Amino acid sequence: MASKNLQNIILLYKIILICGLCLVYSKAELQRFEHPIKPDGSLSILVVGDWGRRGAYNQTEVAAQMAKIGDQVDPDFIISTGDNFYEDGLTGVDDPAFEESFSNIYLGPSLQKQWYNVLGNHDYRGDVLAQLDPILRKKDSKWLCLRSFILNTDVAEFFFIDTTPFVDKYFNNPKDHKYDWRGVLPREEYLFNLLKDLDTALKESSLDWKIVVGHHTLRSAGKHGITFELEERLLPVLQENNVDLYVNGHDHCLEHISSPDSPLQFLTSGGGSKAWRGNVRPWSPEELKLYYDGQGFMTMKLTKYDVYIQFYDVFGNILHQWSRSKGLYFV
Repeated sequence: MASKNLQNIILLYKIILICGLCLVYSKAELQRFEHPIKPDGSLSILVVGDWGRRGAYNQTEVAAQMAKIGDQVDPDFIISTGDNFYEDGLTGVDDPAFEESFSNIYLGPSLQKQWYNVLGNHDYRGDVLAQLDPILRKKDSKWLCLRSFILNTDVAEFFFIDTTPFVDKYFNNPKDHKYDWRGVLPREEYLFNLLKDLDTALKESSLDWKIVVGHHTLRSAGKHGITFELEERLLPVLQENNVDLYVNGHDHCLEHISSPDSPLQFLTSGGGSKAWRGNVRPWSPEELKLYYDGQGFMTMKLTKYDVYIQFYDVFGNILHQWSRSKGLYFV
């Protein structure tokens, strides 16, 4: 009888646990935004990452080149791949670093478009909720930052993913750093819900291009290299759902790696300010299409049938370009 009661208690606990997960999952569903494309059916984007240093380490020079190229390509919006404010994020919504590293730096007319931002590991070292606070949008209307969200356009769907909580060392060996895990704990529950939401959203997507944006590297010949937690948990979701591009920062370089076993391309745009000269790991030349260990940024142009990528250095020179048409792969 006691054994049967124990079994009933265990069963009840499992039911409560499952229901609890369902409640958390329903609250964790990814928020969606819509962004129009141009009348000709195209979409142009600037991509920059690892930038927020109050103009130092050539951040101002990169911003100036972004503005010049922006005048040519007329971006519909700008993507930031994270590490928005160094070294330790923002101290709060009134931190002057917001203006000194963002509003006062990206001044060109072509940069006064909507910025869609993800968080990086350095952002988690400060008041992480400050970057998510609507007060910053009131200070500068082009700022929009969430942990994870979906951006719909008529030609492509963008899935912005919060990658920092995946990385074990930030929890197990933070060294002298303090990370703001409000809204993330319990961690495994958070990651389970995020991957579930992403998988569901990717499966439901009917658009021609699927692009996932995160801060951390999946494939990289740079200093940080492969983020093994993402390789184990995120990469299978991308491959199963035929994602076209994974766009990231984290390594302070510009990089294009082609997947050997799928159409998935890995694009690193982390050259917004401080670069790591000489930090390059050996990589297969058949896969490594670009590695540049300096500052710069990336542009993307998409139509229903084509995607066109260009990488620029801090002087505005084109370092690399790549294109793909649906059904035809150019590598």
